[in-house]
Amino acid sequence: MSEKKAAVLLADGYEEGESLFVVDIFRRCGVAADTVSIEGEMVRGCHDICVKADRLISEDIFDEYDMVVIPGGMPGAANLRACPLVIKWVKKFAEEDKYVAAICAGPMVLKEAGISTGRTLTSYPADKYREIFSDADYIDDNSKMDMMVVQDGKLITSRGPATTFPFAFKLAEVLGGNTEAVKNGILWNALCESIRNA
Repeated sequence: MSEKKAAVLLADGYEEGESLFVVDIFRRCGVAADTVSIEGEMVRGCHDICVKADRLISEDIFDEYDMVVIPGGMPGAANLRACPLVIKWVKKFAEEDKYVAAICAGPMVLKEAGISTGRTLTSYPADKYREIFSDADYIDDNSKMDMMVVQDGKLITSRGPATTFPFAFKLAEVLGGNTEAVKNGILWNALCESIRNA
């Protein structure tokens, strides 16, 4: 069991897979993880899946975590970007050299927090994100699996729903989770081997 703890932020319109699979992989790997809502206890995803968050956001809880995770989904990512406490949390973690992770549309929050300039990162591959991150080293190569998750120090980003598993495993790994046992147990390694041999 890792001693590290992650917060996965939720706002109405969150991408269910990019949020809940990440929490699932954390917990399977022995990393404590909470869903943290920016509004009410019940949060509705962009595909109408409603979940009960573990916690509600407040400044009092920031220091309990070693990583903050920003999922995509619209309007979820935009709602996170518009939340002053989310921006404060992301800035604080960047300043304290703690892990900040974002996937799909989630990296727009990094831009709003002022931590993306000059950083190597990725996001959902669309022109609006290429424009948003014109001042970053933006990775935009869909042809290579090893570019689907990009790590620049303690900033970790990924592309979209289909890259959630490699993203989640990378996050769990850096927090000391037992990723290899879980990769075997859920057949991730078998799937990757099957794709390589196809």
